[in-house]
This record gives sequence, structure tokens and C-alpha cells, in this order.
Amino acid sequence: MRLGLVRIVALVFATVVLAGCAQTLKDSHGYVPDQALLDEVKIGIDTQETVSRLLGRPGTEGIIDDRGWYYVKSDYERILWRAPVEVDRQVVAVSFSNTGTVENIERFGLENGQVVVLTRRVSTSNTRGIGFLRQLFSNLGNLDAGNFLDEG
Repeated sequence: MRLGLVRIVALVFATVVLAGCAQTLKDSHGYVPDQALLDEVKIGIDTQETVSRLLGRPGTEGIIDDRGWYYVKSDYERILWRAPVEVDRQVVAVSFSNTGTVENIERFGLENGQVVVLTRRVSTSNTRGIGFLRQLFSNLGNLDAGNFLDEG
């Protein structure tokens, strides 16, 4: 009986040690241009065509019109078998004027669960599409593991 108890204690100890050594796996989805590329975009001069060549096509475009391009990147962490948890999201919003030239370039992130502006280069003080950005950020952490497993 005493040998069985020793085995159970050893098994529990080994499980705790292995769980403590578990690595956190990190993964990213989406694309956000780095600051060096964003600095090459000229406000009031570059158009959708030139921005497309410099930064690539966005993952998301404006919902009501095509005057806003949104580059979105999410970072996830997963420990062992657990479902991934979104830990960060960044959005770069490029707005175009009625004439088709770049009007604003803004980078948004999260700080304490709140949307914050990380960088902003604007030709006007108007920030269109902020409602759309709130929607993008409002889903932070609201993920279902089924979204990652395609059973079709």
C-alpha cells in the first residue's frame, strides 16, 4: 500500500514539474506594415494604387465605401492543449480623400483593454471609421476554438 502511495505522489510531482515547463506557443495572424514602409507613404500625394504597391492590399477595406483601408494583425498565445487566446491586436488605418489621395495614416493598438492611437499622420483632424475600429477591437479575446478547426 505504501508503494502505491509513493507512485501516486511521484506521478503528481512529475505532472506538476512538466506543467511548469510547458512552453507558451505564440502565433500571429494578419499583416500590419512596419513603420519604415508607412513612412514612405506621402499624405496628399500617394493614391490607392501607389499605397497598394508600397504596403500591399489591405485585409479589410471600408464597409460603406472604399475610402478606408485597414491592415489588421492579431497575436495569440497558447499553452499546451488550451485554446489560443488573443493577447494583442494592431490596426493600421489608411484613409483616402474624395480625390483618391492618402488623407490619414493611423496605427491603433490596445492598452488596458482600451483602443489607443499609437501613431497618427493626418491631413485633417477628422477620424472617419473609428466606429469600425471599435468593432475590430471589441472582439479581442472573444474567440472560439472551433474558429481555428475547420471540420468541413
